[in-house]
Amino acid sequence: MPTSSASTTDSAKPSATGGVQSLERAFDLLERMADAGGEVGLSELSAASGLPLPTIHRLMRTLVACGYVRQQANRRYALGPRLIRLGESASRLLGTWARPYLARLVEETGETANMALLDGDEIVYVAQVPSKHSMRMFTEVGRRVLPHSTGVGKALLAGVPDDEVRALLARTGMPAATEKTITTPEGFLAALEEVRDLGYAVDDNEQEVGVRCLAVSVPDSPTAAAISISGPAGRVTEAATEKIVPVLQQIAGELSAALASQNQG
Repeated sequence: MPTSSASTTDSAKPSATGGVQSLERAFDLLERMADAGGEVGLSELSAASGLPLPTIHRLMRTLVACGYVRQQANRRYALGPRLIRLGESASRLLGTWARPYLARLVEETGETANMALLDGDEIVYVAQVPSKHSMRMFTEVGRRVLPHSTGVGKALLAGVPDDEVRALLARTGMPAATEKTITTPEGFLAALEEVRDLGYAVDDNEQEVGVRCLAVSVPDSPTAAAISISGPAGRVTEAATEKIVPVLQQIAGELSAALASQNQG
């Protein structure tokens, strides 16, 4: 009786983690494509991953057939449109997981709490719990903004190398939302250095006049994420900042631990 050929291919080989080796390799290639900006050549993937070209070609052919990768006219490969649906679903789920932590943030600070992700070159808000004050800030979930004028943008980009930040700013431009918006790469990089020194980011009337926002990144999040509070400048004062920032940092740490446990599960 003939044996199945699958038993001799890498598609069925167990990996060091006990999973399926070809699946792990395929996801690793997708991650490497994302890290490279979404478009790469086979030789680049081979050099980065250490896998032989025939193996990469076979995996990419499967990913193209499934719609997760597409081949460009120049023979390079780009992330495919089917990933968008997965990403949107994952973002919604991440926002759902975050809501109880944002609710605590509102309870302890009195201000509107938000969660945002870095999606490509933009910031996208994936969750919000509004303040109970009659005068409060509101940002629509799903709204996209440029990172240079937001607290969450600063918190997220503070962990990115300066040359990558410069490249992002060159792609997006730095339009002024208010008179206080930072509009030069040098000014923004200086602000990111301050974020790294302080451990939190501030949007001081930079996105909207009369509004201040305090933000911190979520440590070790599976995707770059930040949480923030926003409120009228008259309430989110320097004195209030001293009390709010430790709460933000504590809840970001707790959210990080919760996401890590979900990831392992």
